[in-house]
Amino acid sequence: MNRLRLIPALLLAVLLTTSSLSVQAQTVPRIERVNPTNWWVGMKYRTIQLLVYGPNAGTLAYTVNYPGVTLTKTHTVENPNYAFLDLTIAPTAKAGMVKLVGKKGSQTLTQPFELKARDKAPKGQGVTDADFIYLAMPDRFANGDPSNDRFDDMADQTADRSNPFARHGGDLQGAQQRLDYLKDLGVTAVWFTPVIENNQPMTNEGGAMRSAYHGYGFTDQYNVDRRLGGNDAYKAFVQRAHSKGMKVVQDAVYNHVGINHWFVKDLPMKSWLHQWPAYTNTSYRYESITDPHGSEADRRITTDGWFVPFLPDLNQTNPYVANFLIQHALWTVETFGVDAWRIDTYLYNDMPFMNRCNKALMDEYPRIHIFGESFVNNVVDQAYYVQNTINFPFKSNQPGALDFVLFGAAVDALKPKEANGANRFYTAFAQDAVYVDPTKLVTFLDNHDTDRYLSVIGEDVDRYKIGLTWLLTTRGIPCLYYGTEILMKNFRDPSDAEVRRDFPGGFPGDKENKFEAAGRTDRENDAWQFVRKLATYRRDTPVMHHGKLMQFLPQDNVYVFFRYDADKTVMVVSNLGEKAIKVDTKRFAERMSGMKSARNVLTDQTITNLDLIEAPAKTALVLELAR
Repeated sequence: MNRLRLIPALLLAVLLTTSSLSVQAQTVPRIERVNPTNWWVGMKYRTIQLLVYGPNAGTLAYTVNYPGVTLTKTHTVENPNYAFLDLTIAPTAKAGMVKLVGKKGSQTLTQPFELKARDKAPKGQGVTDADFIYLAMPDRFANGDPSNDRFDDMADQTADRSNPFARHGGDLQGAQQRLDYLKDLGVTAVWFTPVIENNQPMTNEGGAMRSAYHGYGFTDQYNVDRRLGGNDAYKAFVQRAHSKGMKVVQDAVYNHVGINHWFVKDLPMKSWLHQWPAYTNTSYRYESITDPHGSEADRRITTDGWFVPFLPDLNQTNPYVANFLIQHALWTVETFGVDAWRIDTYLYNDMPFMNRCNKALMDEYPRIHIFGESFVNNVVDQAYYVQNTINFPFKSNQPGALDFVLFGAAVDALKPKEANGANRFYTAFAQDAVYVDPTKLVTFLDNHDTDRYLSVIGEDVDRYKIGLTWLLTTRGIPCLYYGTEILMKNFRDPSDAEVRRDFPGGFPGDKENKFEAAGRTDRENDAWQFVRKLATYRRDTPVMHHGKLMQFLPQDNVYVFFRYDADKTVMVVSNLGEKAIKVDTKRFAERMSGMKSARNVLTDQTITNLDLIEAPAKTALVLELAR
């Protein structure tokens, strides 16, 4: 989630009170909503808390009469429109329809709540360093069903591709139609920015009215946005991806919701959100969280201040909020079958809550991978939010994270006229000892919140290839931002929309179709084939993802590292200089002793003299060594 250019004027006063009690007192009780919408028998998470909502729903006396299901407690809160019901589901409970009965005087309401049998479809499979993730924004990727581009009953009714800030109509059906393209590229996992309903009005951001096409302002956690196709389309996408041997990453947001969220309009209680005497924005200063000399006041502003005025900040220390979010996470994996969990704005969340939520997911789905976004620029702060080896007073249980430190090192190293670039990249890895398992970090060169990689490095295709080589040959789980493979470019100037342009060929009427080789220029096809070559080699060569990493100090802006195991050794030689150089390999004897020849993975040429390796200017060589 972008944190730099989203600070508009205050759109709505901070909500400090719930609905008028005098009006509610005159309303006949009614149940309009139960969350979660259902649960399952056979889950490890068997004590759930139902949020029951409707006019005066909290004034009803509730009972449950179903074998193996016990209503252990009913909670009433400040707003009488809410009741929270604690249910315990015994291991012996069978699938079926549980009836929630609410009574008040002579009135009796019956609300069905389904307990489902778990299916055997794959779910929570995780992603590992054997995977290659592709990140796309569904609204900008491909439009498979123009009939769902807009709905008259939604807050934002725009669908205008000529407006960079409006919705453009991309959807899950369109993405599903492009799965073969991704598979052919070597992609093994797809990560979409959030697909959950964002029934948000257009908001004034920096003087322009913008849609919530990015997906980070949820308005109903239990519905996939209709403009993307809804719940059924998401289920179909995941099932189709799985059938092709591909995984799906869910983009989760715990820190905030959209200003148009149904429960923000009628808060269960004042403490549901972080409240301040006057509107308080986060400082975005992550240092205050880990600073051993820092003040509690600064820390609280960072974590409890609102991200922007139109994204109300959830109070995860409130046990009802925590239960709501954790149950939704489990419900999502079980309902849709997603495999991994990317968490937006991770560092702004309450960390004890995050540990509890992570544990619930990992207990239920032991193979699931969780990696959060903490946009920091140093290894100490990055390590704080993952399993680490530092003596922090708080210990995170998050297994992975987006590797912003390596991202910064890579793009800085490859900028034009960077004299010491190789050392920047080397140093990032030299500090890996702070992580329990650095191979679980997700590596990347750009994303929807950054300048496009190609533009940052001066549109130099040679340097572009070096960065892609690093991404696909070193440790971690590589992630590619959509369009990088076809040399999409731009800076976030004047806005993020410039780095979120539509994928050419994904929309009806497009003049060019970059999903097909015939629609790409020779330069674009060369880049695409380069990515494909390395991605498929990584996928099919275990040492490239599970092998150990050994690197050597750069000399003359030449950086050499090895991936190796008992069966295979691969040498990567990167010359960031402007002149060709002959690399003397004597100092690499630890890894090259006994090696007689090498195959250049990118050209298939054989090298028989390994004493001096010719490294062309601005080139990375991937050499598979042989005895």
